[in-house]
Amino acid sequence: MERKVFLDNIRWMTVLLVLLYHVVYLFNSVGVFGAVTSFSAVQYQDILLYLVYPWFMALLFLIAGISARYALQTRTHGQFLRERTRKLLVPSTLGLLVLHWTTGYLYTAIGEGLSGVPLPIRIPIIVLSGTGPLWFIQMLWLFSLFLVLIRKLDRSDRLYRFCGNLPAPVILLLAVPVWLSAQVGNLPVLTTYRFGIYLFCFLLGYFVFPHERIQTATERIRLPMLIIAVVLALVFVRTYFGQNYTESSCLRSPLTNLYLWAAILAILGCGKARGNKSNALTEYLTKSSFGIYIVHYPIAVYACWGLSRLTALPVPLVYLTAALIVLLGSPALYELLRRIPLVRFCVLGISIQPKVPNR
Repeated sequence: MERKVFLDNIRWMTVLLVLLYHVVYLFNSVGVFGAVTSFSAVQYQDILLYLVYPWFMALLFLIAGISARYALQTRTHGQFLRERTRKLLVPSTLGLLVLHWTTGYLYTAIGEGLSGVPLPIRIPIIVLSGTGPLWFIQMLWLFSLFLVLIRKLDRSDRLYRFCGNLPAPVILLLAVPVWLSAQVGNLPVLTTYRFGIYLFCFLLGYFVFPHERIQTATERIRLPMLIIAVVLALVFVRTYFGQNYTESSCLRSPLTNLYLWAAILAILGCGKARGNKSNALTEYLTKSSFGIYIVHYPIAVYACWGLSRLTALPVPLVYLTAALIVLLGSPALYELLRRIPLVRFCVLGISIQPKVPNR
């Protein structure tokens, strides 16, 4: 199957948006857990958090579902699961022990909540506190297992064919089940683990959006959806700015999920229309964005903490410097780690065995 360049471009652009999001998030002043500090009670730069948080991870899950569909066209279930285990489960477990414990160490040191705790108890807490954005690949691995189960139950692929014949207006009406899925499967404390909506977006990606006619339909409605998404973004920011946008009342609201779905359709449609272009840079980002996502958070946390606590830079320069460090340092760390055989396996899920060239 011909590679969908626009999906690759949407993926790496969203990953770069995640990096910028985390810079602003680590300085947020609205009570979202995980900030290393804030600069004032009201920070209008926090608007970026409200603009992207409702939809950007749902979009990544949807694209992951599309990718899973394409991958399973050339792989057996066993090959698919072995590949996903190496690429997803290994970095989110062994990677904690090799790299991401450093994030947990800084967080626990800042909080000073482990003083006096015995070392055998303290170490697991520090390691698990470094999970950060790895929750995304943990959930993807679980969804991959569930997907294989569905395929075994539906061996004739009837559900996929049925979704391919959905009338175009149904794409818009999917906003309703998206909202309903946001009501279930949400962990009470770890609010990033939203199993209901993220699993539904992943399955939509697998069953609905790989179809060419569905992708073409999103392209046709891209302009009205873009206008609707912009209007809903303004309404969303006006409604929730100053509040914790990760709280259940916000994440479950009809407004949040309507904005989420409009934004996703607008991005997919605009990408289909304008995003089928590539060059050396976009090809590199396509290949490396997954690894950059995995390694970026320790850099972001230490950069934001260090710049805010150890320098006297003006606030705008703190943001700008932190963003540059994360955007440049994350690819640099990825390039370093992928060249160290055992480390690249544990942190990035890259096979220890080098590929044998074709003869």
